[in-house]
Amino acid sequence: MLTVVAFIVALGLLIAVHEYGHYRVAVACGVKVLRFSVGFGKTLYRWQPQNQRNGQTTEFVIGMFPLGGYVKMLDEREAPVAASERHLAFNTQPLRSRAAIVAAGPAANLLLAVLLYAIVNWYGVQEPRPVLASPVAASVAEAAGLRGGDIVQRAGFAGEEMDPVQSFEQLRWLLTRGALDGRDLRMEVARAQGGATREVVLELSGLETRDADARLFRRIGILGPWTQPVIGDVMPGGAAEKSGLRKGDVVLTAGDVPVVDGSQLRELIRASVVAGKGRASVWRVEREGRTLALEVTPEVRQDNGVVVGRIGAYVGAPPEFVTVRHGPLEGLWKGVVRTWEVSALTLRMMGKMVIGEASLKNLSGPLTIADYAGKSASMGLTQYLVFLALISVSLGVLNLLPLPVLDGGHLMYYLWEGVTGKSVSDAWMERLQRGGVALLMVMMSIALFNDVTRLFG
Repeated sequence: MLTVVAFIVALGLLIAVHEYGHYRVAVACGVKVLRFSVGFGKTLYRWQPQNQRNGQTTEFVIGMFPLGGYVKMLDEREAPVAASERHLAFNTQPLRSRAAIVAAGPAANLLLAVLLYAIVNWYGVQEPRPVLASPVAASVAEAAGLRGGDIVQRAGFAGEEMDPVQSFEQLRWLLTRGALDGRDLRMEVARAQGGATREVVLELSGLETRDADARLFRRIGILGPWTQPVIGDVMPGGAAEKSGLRKGDVVLTAGDVPVVDGSQLRELIRASVVAGKGRASVWRVEREGRTLALEVTPEVRQDNGVVVGRIGAYVGAPPEFVTVRHGPLEGLWKGVVRTWEVSALTLRMMGKMVIGEASLKNLSGPLTIADYAGKSASMGLTQYLVFLALISVSLGVLNLLPLPVLDGGHLMYYLWEGVTGKSVSDAWMERLQRGGVALLMVMMSIALFNDVTRLFG
């Protein structure tokens, strides 16, 4: 239920803001708006404000299906217009006014993202400290010499200044940008707070980044923040219970390997499969001040087509958190910067998919959005606001793409008109609209297929 409500609220808000951008600028440019609709299909609610600007009789509507919206304006191309109202029609407006009205929708989504990121920055968010777990074996992080417990103090891309790193989520964002942009990341790390520092370079430029998924972070080698190697909830009948492990046990060694943190222990468990069977090993654990030796035999499971070990228990204590909060101006500026970075990264990923450098599996549709809406809402208000900001950026950028059925396509028409002095002919407009609809349907089909595969495959 939470997933459905969070999804509907997200779509309703983002679509309403997008259409309000078109509506507000249309009214400011003197265009008569006939209807403002959020959603399609059967009308659930309609109203018509009494106090509207002169010439405006806009009807506001909420439709049954919240998968889109529209602003219907007076236009001679759609219906006859009285001579007395011709100056209020959209098609009679100067080129700059028509372009501004069309661009206002995506711009409203981007401005909303700035505001949402700024609110999160002002309110503050609890995020894990930038303390690294043990890197994955044979990964970029291991090759760079990183170790479990390293504290990341500053980071920056090669050729740029390094900035302070306040949280693990900030570091994860830098890793994502570096991997997808093919840029090496410099980091200043210390073994203890206030201790001696050293500089390491993560060579992200050599990574294969066709799929921006969990496997990408496994190749980078930084999966999460440092956690104590403690056994959490134990599933009844699982390998952990059969081995005698209990909630609260601190794992000291797994076989002959000293255990540093929860991430390392999880990797040891994953790798404890030989010839399709779980490999038994003796674990030394600390329980209530005593040291015990327990033989643990992981169960064999499939993880994205890979055979891995599992013990049927939560492994690793919660990480240490810090509150990340910024002042009014700094929080707003960071909101602008994050919106710009996400927009640029989204465009680059779309470009890579077009030329074949990135997999089409990166496209996501409504099912994935709904899934993340529910998950983020269950994690708290700030996480839900971050999710809304991310989707708002995606909606704004998507609508600016030069596809005829999108706002970006109409802006391309206006660019042609501005350069040549004449508008696109009706015949060409119809051809381009058909091509745009076909391409958009293909993209939606791929995204829906990816959703089904990701969630149910």
